[in-house]
Amino acid sequence: MTSPGRTEHLVLPGVLTAEQAAETVAGIRAVQREDGAIPWFRGHHLDPWDHTEAAMALDAAGEHEAAARAYEWLLRNQNPDGSWYAAYHDGEADRPTDRGRESNFCAYIAVGVWHHYLATGDEVFLDRMWPAVFAAIEFVLGLQQPGGQIGWKREADGTPVNDALLTGSSSVHQALRCALAIAEEREEPQPDWELAAGALAHAIRRHPERFLDKSRYSMDWYYPVLGGALSGPEAKARIEELWDDFVVPGLGVRCVLPNPWVTGGESCELALALWVMGESDRALEILQSVQHLRADGGMYWTGYVFKGNRAVWPEEVTTWTAGALLLAVAALGGDEATVAVFGGERLPRGLTPDCC
Repeated sequence: MTSPGRTEHLVLPGVLTAEQAAETVAGIRAVQREDGAIPWFRGHHLDPWDHTEAAMALDAAGEHEAAARAYEWLLRNQNPDGSWYAAYHDGEADRPTDRGRESNFCAYIAVGVWHHYLATGDEVFLDRMWPAVFAAIEFVLGLQQPGGQIGWKREADGTPVNDALLTGSSSVHQALRCALAIAEEREEPQPDWELAAGALAHAIRRHPERFLDKSRYSMDWYYPVLGGALSGPEAKARIEELWDDFVVPGLGVRCVLPNPWVTGGESCELALALWVMGESDRALEILQSVQHLRADGGMYWTGYVFKGNRAVWPEEVTTWTAGALLLAVAALGGDEATVAVFGGERLPRGLTPDCC
């Protein structure tokens, strides 16, 4: 059981006390299987992206052994082509429920591994995970399109889906930068990855037409900022443009327009994006606004319908929602590893001129 003394750095006024943070961390630990897998909740599925997000939250809370077991699960269950399936029933590696292989799901291991290394300084871990990170990035870059954007996935039969998602590509952008940081730490430069990351950043910044139109979704709004492709005045302008459309004062962030549904995960990710922009006050307000989603036991409901038949919906508490909240709090609280991964410290920038 996580003790409040281990989570004092996760205290944030109006968001978490040390006791509440410890309860939330314990809630994630309770879902984690003995083999390291972290499904959404027991009996539901595991996807590699949310599994990694929850593992990062454990590291932010000082639960390094539990986080390491989560990465060992990825290491043991990586497909020969460097990928993972999109979903596994209850985290059981031999029971995939979606054999598609999504690019951003597979790339995110680089973010988690870099975060764990920064949190622990464990060079043996970094060496052990490097082949998995390398293979995953190579798989993902096999889906990069001539315009720089990353194709969504490969179908179960290997057929590539070349249509690109802005949210997914923005997440891949962050993962590529983390992978490059790992490569630099190991003194194994990857110039092709640098070129790929530069082309991807350019596509995100300058060519919205290269992505499927998912502008109704809040993730497409803030993820170019969260993933590090947009910064400075461009990031500020993007967030301001749609603030009133997506943010519901006192309740959080809509998942998709025009639905009257706020979700905890998107709200916490927006808070992280605001923190990245240097707007900690607004980030804190967003995190405070979603505390109505806190459930008994310290976990968080996925979302809330705030018009008509008002209700928590769906009636599920998920490890990734709790994980996103803990990571946002850790960033605002100055946790070094989380600050470095999301704030961009020690990550490459400006890999190619943004000129075309």
